[in-house]
Amino acid sequence: MPILKGSVSLFLLTLTTLLWGLPLMVLTLVKVITPGHRLRLRVLQGLNFIALNWIGLNLWWMRHWLKPRLQAEVPEGLSQDQRWLVLSNHRSWTDIFMLQLVLHRRIPMPRFFLKRQLIWVPIVGLAWWALEFPFMRRLNREQRERHPHLARRDREATERMCERARELPIAIYNFVEGTRFTPAKHDAQQSPYRHLLRPRAGGTAQVLGLLGDQLSGILDVTLDYARPDPTFWDFLCGREGEIRLYARRLEVPSWMPGGDYHEDPDYKERFHSWLNALWQDKDRRLDDWR
Repeated sequence: MPILKGSVSLFLLTLTTLLWGLPLMVLTLVKVITPGHRLRLRVLQGLNFIALNWIGLNLWWMRHWLKPRLQAEVPEGLSQDQRWLVLSNHRSWTDIFMLQLVLHRRIPMPRFFLKRQLIWVPIVGLAWWALEFPFMRRLNREQRERHPHLARRDREATERMCERARELPIAIYNFVEGTRFTPAKHDAQQSPYRHLLRPRAGGTAQVLGLLGDQLSGILDVTLDYARPDPTFWDFLCGREGEIRLYARRLEVPSWMPGGDYHEDPDYKERFHSWLNALWQDKDRRLDDWR
């Protein structure tokens, strides 16, 4: 029965992708050939409309077919006309849908930091590119030192997203650990946290430095799964246990906007202290839940 349920879920995912993917591809072509910044911005708004309905349709059938056991606490006063930075820990691809179940149409169209390889996913990769999601290389320290031009391209992708956010309300989502949590990764990193990987500061710091004065706030999200090894396939099969999500609203500290994480060592150290304190709070919350 779970395998059958998972197969039906995959069919529904494929169906919604085809249903909304075709008009999205047509509008993507229109965007490519449209002259002028202002007209392209209008086309992007059309793409956002398609993407929001695509997300909404997936959430509808997931609520009624998979009936996820989600306990969520989300702050009041959110709006689609505001700009937000959403920071979360990362356990599974399921995280994306849990975040959207509680935040869809409560805050603007999401933009996720994505691994560059995901641009090759059929239809979906094109959708992310057309919607101007930032594709990142996720370089480690050694790779950044050997190939500084690649690190610079990642920063330029973030800059483009922040420039767009000054024109249209968007919600920037960042799984700050950069990868899904596993015990093996936790041990390899020698993470100081019991339930989390080490947070990566660069992208978050750049967004807050460039866009902090425009943000309505930061949504700090903690996700936890009753099952120790959650997977997206188990979620599609209806085998996922209870999921907990807690989101709290944080103000952007006054010292962050305008800061340069990559060039100012004092700012970099201060930012690391702030982010590590955030992760310590998140780790304690996960301790309390367990």
